[in-house]
Amino acid sequence: MADKKLEVVFAPGCFDNFDGTQEELDAFVQEIHGLIESGELLECAEEFDIDQLVVYEDEEQFESLTAGINTRTLQ
Repeated sequence: MADKKLEVVFAPGCFDNFDGTQEELDAFVQEIHGLIESGELLECAEEFDIDQLVVYEDEEQFESLTAGINTRTLQ
């Protein structure tokens, strides 16, 4: 079976609170894409149990942060 190519999709508004310049944001996004393309992202990834996440005091913020998490196992 051929390796499935990973793709990163940034949720709308995910960088709304980014504290930096547009150039810094562009470099950050490019770095993320580079880590995916090189395979380094998966090499350094660690599995976690979503049920063990600490619930933020702000329930709305917690829901927002966890809403897009895909709990399917990578195949």
